Amino acid sequence: MKDDSGLGSEGGKRHHLVPLAALISRELRNEKIEKPCIKYGYAAQAKKGEDFYLIKTDCQRIPGSSNSTYSVFAIFDGHNGNAAAIYTREHLLEHVVSAIPRGLGREEWLQALPRALVAGFVKADKEFQSKGETSGTTVTFVIIDGWTVTVASVGDSRCILDSQGGVISLLTVDHRLEENAEERERVTASGGEVGRLSIVGGAEVGPLRCWPGGLCLSRSIGDMDVGEFIVPIPYVKQVKLSNAGGRLIIASDGIWDALSSDMAAKSCRGLPAELAARQVVKEALRSRGLKDDTTCVVVDIIPPDYSVPVAPPPKKQNKLRSFIFRKRSRDSVNKLTKKLSAVGIVEELFEEGSAMLAERLGNDTSGQTPSGLFTCAVCQVDLAPSEGISVHAGSFFSISSKPWQGPFLCADCRNKKDAMEGKRPSGVKVA
Repeated sequence: MKDDSGLGSEGGKRHHLVPLAALISRELRNEKIEKPCIKYGYAAQAKKGEDFYLIKTDCQRIPGSSNSTYSVFAIFDGHNGNAAAIYTREHLLEHVVSAIPRGLGREEWLQALPRALVAGFVKADKEFQSKGETSGTTVTFVIIDGWTVTVASVGDSRCILDSQGGVISLLTVDHRLEENAEERERVTASGGEVGRLSIVGGAEVGPLRCWPGGLCLSRSIGDMDVGEFIVPIPYVKQVKLSNAGGRLIIASDGIWDALSSDMAAKSCRGLPAELAARQVVKEALRSRGLKDDTTCVVVDIIPPDYSVPVAPPPKKQNKLRSFIFRKRSRDSVNKLTKKLSAVGIVEELFEEGSAMLAERLGNDTSGQTPSGLFTCAVCQVDLAPSEGISVHAGSFFSISSKPWQGPFLCADCRNKKDAMEGKRPSGVKVA
């Protein structure tokens, strides 16, 4: 059986296999066949040629089953060259899909997706850095399955949701050192230094940067020359829209440096997706000029019996009737201040932004495959029980806390984890 996206069958032997007929039967029995219509548009203006995008609307969780189709939309904003952006565009989806166990139903698949996105981002970073390239890229990666939207992001590209009624919700977090105090603290605690560029005479200019390297971002894929405390672990948010649908605006910082989320959404309301993307780019250039690569993807998630884009908000709203919010979260206490605002029903299924790999990969009581081997949770290579290192074990220099509890990492991925957390100097390998 090849994997669900048609990207190849590598790694399939490590997961339980379920007959195709049984999977399709499960899909038809347990899930609503009716799905929203997906309309999209793309527009860009290049300054440096380092922005790239991905649009893929024919992915399938179950090969041959049209009922299992999902869509992927992504923007990659490269810096210090375009190599990292190109590599990530070509390989990230494959890495994410390979980290999802085979034979899952749709709900299980969606629940496994946040963890798989973390593993896929880390694997993409690890593999790209092994090539010796020094470029890096931001990533905003969106997966739409039915009415469920899952967004993973590193850097300062952004995805916003414009719901029916005109309420705008941010589905990403900007990892800019200038604005994100929590990320500044994490970088310095992991061994980096944060400061502005010093010029002759001692004057400091420009935004806050991380040294060595001078990167303004705290998270990215690539950037091997700036220290591994610049991590590829994404902020992930998963929401379920009501059957009223909504509009996603996914764009690089060439848009967001010129327009607020509210301005971008309002500038294109009432337009179909293709024209909307062009209008957002036009507004950004009108406001700021072409100072950076400027890229925008607009995605409309539309009820199947409608073919019109998200409508402008009414002049008056009954807030008690129109504002309904449901939330389901693993850590509701810490997330109460970060609720999504939405009109209709928008249910938050998952939200997490920790840079600690152990927290993001969770607990796995087994991690064992049918062959009796264990699998690295990041790079998906087979491990003998004596080779796997628990992601929850202590650092190389400390006592292991729970060395028997999965998920497990190979020695190379364990070294990557410790380096990202500042527990070992970047580039020092486990003997």
